[in-house]
Amino acid sequence: MTYFTEKVAVVTGAGSGIGRALALELVARGARVAICDVDSAGLAETEGLVRAAGGEVRADHLDVTERERLLAYAAEVAEHFGVVHQIYNNAGIAFTGDIEATDFKHLERVMDVDYWGVVNGTKAFLPHLIASGDGHVVNISSVFGIISVPTQGAYNAAKFAVRGFTEALSLEMAARGRPVKVTCVHPGGIKTNVARNAGQVDGLDHDGLATTFDRIARTSPARAAEVILDGVQKGRTRVLIGADARVIDLVARVAGPHYQRLVGRLAGKAGL
Repeated sequence: MTYFTEKVAVVTGAGSGIGRALALELVARGARVAICDVDSAGLAETEGLVRAAGGEVRADHLDVTERERLLAYAAEVAEHFGVVHQIYNNAGIAFTGDIEATDFKHLERVMDVDYWGVVNGTKAFLPHLIASGDGHVVNISSVFGIISVPTQGAYNAAKFAVRGFTEALSLEMAARGRPVKVTCVHPGGIKTNVARNAGQVDGLDHDGLATTFDRIARTSPARAAEVILDGVQKGRTRVLIGADARVIDLVARVAGPHYQRLVGRLAGKAGL
């Protein structure tokens, strides 16, 4: 028996990366899972891996920006399993480019997926989590929800918003006596395809950016999933993933807003 045994957990963005690793780690710890993604091929692969591991799984194609569909999906999952205990709002995208050169449509798209997708998932499943009597909301922010860096204005904005939204929800659930715990996750560099799938302003070297990210990303998705679920089991409100995330968090707490000077110098040396 584990903390997750027979719990019903929903994972968005489960077609690859951290989402896939979460689904597999959840079933390894005894949970039943509902997984969703806009990537049908990746989702099918994750479903197959979960079934091969002996897990109970429901898989649905889903765009987290489609609010009405997500609300209906939450009701469908609750009816299918009879209860929902946990939601992992993991789906996300990235975009690289100076704010000055980034079109409104790209800023809006990142916010729609990375922030509003989290809000939609949280709001859709929260009544079901409360009804379960033992709920947990897990929202994936980023180290870029702790500090800002050049060329990541869209991503920074969304991930800072996720952090603020999630921390407010945590305080509200505690203050109102709701049976729901809340965790905000801040991954550092994770070895996923997020950089290779990211958009960027014209003129940037996409392959070069992806290669650089691959070089500095040190934590595997599987390890990230383990750290997240360990934090969920312990009821932590904040989970940092990777040594880089812990260092960044320390710098932000010690230096306060002065961290920008350090980041600015490092960015200048890196040509960002």
